[in-house]
Amino acid sequence: MAKNNDNDANVINLIGSGTEITGDVNCNGDVRIDGILNGNLLTKGKVVIGETGKAKGEITCKNADISGKLEGKIIISELLSLKPSSLIIGDIITNRLAIEPGAKFTGNCNMNKTEGALSAETKKNSGQEKK
Repeated sequence: MAKNNDNDANVINLIGSGTEITGDVNCNGDVRIDGILNGNLLTKGKVVIGETGKAKGEITCKNADISGKLEGKIIISELLSLKPSSLIIGDIITNRLAIEPGAKFTGNCNMNKTEGALSAETKKNSGQEKK
């Protein structure tokens, strides 16, 4: 198993327009989706879904800016920003939420969890919880 180092957090992973990925993605750095992701995404960094981006699955990250479409649950430990062109169909768990006029959201939103509880839920959902 490769060792993770601090340099991994500075990496930006890009799923470009015209690219479709099916499967789960785990990383430490930031992720930008301008193509299509069918699967779960777990990262310690920021997720950006561009206007042409589509994601179907569960996303867990530190911060997110959504301009495209997301179908599924999104768990954010800090700030979720929904841009005017965004469409979210699914549940949101976040510490802070910014919704710009024009953004569309259908689902439940829970902002009562503390950051520590979000971290525990993130580990539980990713199967990394230690007993």
